[in-house]
Amino acid sequence: MIGSMLRCTNVHKSYRLGDRDVPALRGVDLAIDAPGYYAIMGQSGSGKSTLLHLLAALDRPDKGEIILAGRDLHTLSERDATLYRRREIGIVFQQFNLIPTLTASENVELPGALAGEDTAWLRKRSGELLERLGLPGRANHRPDALSGGEQQRVAMARALLFSPPVLYADEPTGNLDSVTSAKLWTLLGEIASENNMLVVMVTHEPAAASHCKQVFVLADGRVAGTINTEGLDAAGVAARYQQSVRAA
Repeated sequence: MIGSMLRCTNVHKSYRLGDRDVPALRGVDLAIDAPGYYAIMGQSGSGKSTLLHLLAALDRPDKGEIILAGRDLHTLSERDATLYRRREIGIVFQQFNLIPTLTASENVELPGALAGEDTAWLRKRSGELLERLGLPGRANHRPDALSGGEQQRVAMARALLFSPPVLYADEPTGNLDSVTSAKLWTLLGEIASENNMLVVMVTHEPAAASHCKQVFVLADGRVAGTINTEGLDAAGVAARYQQSVRAA
C-alpha cells in the first residue's frame, strides 16, 4: 500500500526460551493510511505488545518490513532508533513510569532536559500540556500525591512533549478504574483529532477498542481481521472480535 502512514509487511518475531525459539509474530500484515485513533486488540499471548514494541522501534523484527511515515524502522541502527523515538514517537505504558522524586512538570520535562532543551521552553510546554490534559493545578505535585488517572495523564503529557506525529499506548488504562479508563480512552481520541496525529492503542478490552475508529484483531501472532467500529458499542466490538478470531 504505497502512501500508507504505517505499514507492516510479513513481520515475524521470535524469542529464545531455553533451547527453542518461541514465535510471537508469524507474518503480520497491517496498513494504516491516515492519522486517527486505532486499536490493536488481542488476548494475552496474541503478540500485540511485541508488535507495539516493533512499531515503536524498541525492538527489531526477525523478518519483514515496518515503514512509518516513509521511514524504514526495521533498518534503523540502535542510535538512530533512539533519536527517532525521542522526537517522532510518543509512548504511554500501563505502568506510568514516572520518577517519584520529581514533580508532574519535571516528569513531563525530563526527556527534553536529557536532550539539552531550553529550560524556559520546557517549563512553558509542560504547563501547556498539563493544562490541556486537565492538570493545571497539579504541576508541582509528585506522583504519590496524584491519583492513578492523573499520573497517566502526566505520562501522556510527557509522551507529547515534542509533538510527535505518532502516539502509542500499551494497555494505558490497565491499572485504572472503569470511569477513569473511559475518560482516558476518550482523551486519546481527542488528542488524535486535535493534533492530526496517529494514535495506536494496544488493548484486550472491547470497551477500549470501541472508542477507536478501526480495530486490528491479533490472534496467534497474525492479524485475524479488522473491525470498523462505527455504530458499535463494546458488546458489538466483542462480537466482531470473536467472529474474526473464529475465522482465523
